[in-house]
Amino acid sequence: MAQYGKTSYWDERYTKDPEPFDWYQRYSGIQELVCKYMRKDDNILMAGCGSSRLSEDMLEDGFANITNIDISRVVIDQMTEKYKDKLALSFQQMNVCALEFADETFDAVVAKGVLDAILCGEGSTANVAKMCAEVSRVLKPTGTFFIVSYGVPDNRLQYLDNEDYSWSVTTHTVPKPTVSATAVNDTKDANAVHYIYVCQKGHTPDDQP
Repeated sequence: MAQYGKTSYWDERYTKDPEPFDWYQRYSGIQELVCKYMRKDDNILMAGCGSSRLSEDMLEDGFANITNIDISRVVIDQMTEKYKDKLALSFQQMNVCALEFADETFDAVVAKGVLDAILCGEGSTANVAKMCAEVSRVLKPTGTFFIVSYGVPDNRLQYLDNEDYSWSVTTHTVPKPTVSATAVNDTKDANAVHYIYVCQKGHTPDDQP
């Protein structure tokens, strides 16, 4: 697991396998929640975009402005070339723990698998704190940080539920994609679900957008 925290691992992976790949969930699995917490005209940052189709699928669903970043130069070059005709999608090499954007730039930041990858690396706790502080900084005063993770709330909320970030956290579960959707009935089974952590600035926990 530790390799997931290393840039060299991702560069090598994307060099060997440039095909699109979605960790955890495709857009269809989280579409309802994405549309609940984000507006189609929001300025969205896709953190750790990798070779995922998520931004492309959101674009097709009407989201009009998505900035994509990843720590891997290899995958950013691949994605820049792949989507050169889609002006609504931009790609930059960047570390989510040291964002190069101005304060209050984005309405929403999406991180699918990124939190888990950082937690696999060295200095994981400090780096997650850096990521959360940076995301809070670049989010607008009512912005949303949308996290997709395999980590259970008992573990992940200790990193996210911090008043320093000026947000409140709501937890959702979505069934893991399976060959047979009917095989997943029990969302209380941690092995059967992924967790969506929605960190909202300018909201109390009882508020809904």
